[in-house]
Amino acid sequence: MAITLTESAATQIRTSVAKFGGVGLKLGVKKVGCSGLAYTFDMASEVAPGDHVFEGHEAKLVVTSDALAVLDGSELDYVREGFKQMFTVKNPNVKSTCGCGESFGV
Repeated sequence: MAITLTESAATQIRTSVAKFGGVGLKLGVKKVGCSGLAYTFDMASEVAPGDHVFEGHEAKLVVTSDALAVLDGSELDYVREGFKQMFTVKNPNVKSTCGCGESFGV
């Protein structure tokens, strides 16, 4: 099982760790919306038992074991579109998304 980080995502993670502390970015999923799941992003203050750590470009991504099956094979990116800046997940497991783009189904 693997999740990769783009250089842009890694740069943003390193910047956030330097500013806020912690070990890296924590990526997860939660039940929400019309399609069932949504991504969650938090700073990881530690690596908890059962968490999985993926590293790329000198940055760490922490993923809970519950989310790993849904996220396997994904790529985390950080994009800037005008004034909008955000992490995005290119997830090959997504089968459907809702109209607003907030939630997805696998």
